[in-house]
Amino acid sequence: MISGKRLEVAFYCTDAGREPVREWLKKLSRDDRRSIGVDLKTVQFGWPLGMPLVRKLEPGIWEVRSSLDRRIARVLFTVVGETLVLLHGFVKKSQKTPLSDLEVARSRKAELEK
Repeated sequence: MISGKRLEVAFYCTDAGREPVREWLKKLSRDDRRSIGVDLKTVQFGWPLGMPLVRKLEPGIWEVRSSLDRRIARVLFTVVGETLVLLHGFVKKSQKTPLSDLEVARSRKAELEK
């Protein structure tokens, strides 16, 4: 039994103070937000995890794989110290993670490393 949080969770924040993943989540239905939240909490308390919930995309970037009602959502994240940083979220429309979505996560991760 886990006695406390394994990782903190933080939203990537732009220089202008925007949190794109939080903004994306707010646009989803309450049920979708709840499903994604449960999956993120599972990662937070159980890190490190693997498939089927978490898949490593490349060094330093993973995805949380959430099943919604007739759709699939992904939240791309990195881990900085003891913090899981949510970089990008989207609803999948194709089998493979779109390169454009991966590029967004790479760019935001690079910003964190500056």
